Amino acid sequence: MACVSFVLVSHSMQLAQGLAELAAQMAPNVHILPAGGREDNGLGTSYDRIDMAINTALSHVSEEVDGGVLILTDLGSATMTAESVVEMSDTPEKLVLVDAPLVEGTIAAVVRAQIGDTLDKVVEAARQAASQWKPQTPKYFSNSVSPCINKGMPDETVNTDEPAPITAQAVVADPEGLHARPAALLARLASTFDAETFVDGADASSVLEIMTLGARQGQTVTVKATGIDAEVAVTALVRHIEGHDTDT
Repeated sequence: MACVSFVLVSHSMQLAQGLAELAAQMAPNVHILPAGGREDNGLGTSYDRIDMAINTALSHVSEEVDGGVLILTDLGSATMTAESVVEMSDTPEKLVLVDAPLVEGTIAAVVRAQIGDTLDKVVEAARQAASQWKPQTPKYFSNSVSPCINKGMPDETVNTDEPAPITAQAVVADPEGLHARPAALLARLASTFDAETFVDGADASSVLEIMTLGARQGQTVTVKATGIDAEVAVTALVRHIEGHDTDT
């Protein structure tokens, strides 16, 4: 059973359902409940719908102390209604209404929940989403192949008292590039290593940072890592990006 479940509160039923569907592609083992619109499916918010979604989400959360339900909302009245539901709940200590962008916060947080992070860490991922989402213009469109791991000369600006970072090149194989689900799979893989990992300078364990690269199929990217698992992390990430290991 997952440590964290989600409730997505929106004025629009379609918006909440669509976001829940997208998030489920990135975190298939996490329970994500949409609570959008009024009872008549018109635009607005419903106390009863939110309350029902939260209770259902709670039923899917483990009894661990560090588990709970993360609630994200879109606009003012949705937040106010969700606050009322939380205040009236019998288990408010298990509920966190987080101030974060609905779409970006949801995507960042569900990926962390998928890998088993505690509620506190999942909440932090949602809160950091706004600062992480900085779209970049794709820079690389090379079709070069074959990763060549470099363990050698450290950059002149690097402290030579520390091991040089491990780097390698990889060519993006996925037809979707490093977007949405492929970015989530890569972030989940990167999170399994005792290392700081990067792809073209973006934190490889952050789905939002990876998505902002806009990396497309056939594009060459640079994978870098430092730390105890640096070499094995780079090898695994390169294999994953190049389509040799896609079952993460």
